[in-house]
Amino acid sequence: MEETFRNEELTIVDSLVQLSFQVQAVLARAGAEHDLSIIQIRLLGILRDREPSMQQLAQHLRLDKSSITGLIDRAERRGLVERVASPHDRRGFLVKVTAEGWRLIDTVGGEIVRQIEDMAQVLPEEERLQFAKMAAKMLAYSGQQSPDAKIT
Repeated sequence: MEETFRNEELTIVDSLVQLSFQVQAVLARAGAEHDLSIIQIRLLGILRDREPSMQQLAQHLRLDKSSITGLIDRAERRGLVERVASPHDRRGFLVKVTAEGWRLIDTVGGEIVRQIEDMAQVLPEEERLQFAKMAAKMLAYSGQQSPDAKIT
């Protein structure tokens, strides 16, 4: 017999974990439709409004040097990003989105926004704004708010 429960009875932990599963599923579906992993989606999210160094990307994504190098190599082969010489460090490179990368950012980002906004439609506008503020406060407190947190 399948156990049923009302969502109103979930604890804060259960609610947030189950919501994170739903968001991860949205990201995974959107990525799968465009042959992108979740980490590649996060990479493109970071690159929307900045051209970071490889080291900065590694910090944002919490990856080691070899992992970030492999990630950028794969994205570069796909034509999504390019490395450009850093004006501040002769030995360093900045990572920049290409035209194809922007096309994917617009397409996949739009799909993600639509799906998550659909999930949030059960909340009145005031509650959506309140939820966004509370989530941002929790992320900032835990030190988990990252530059790729903003989708739109």
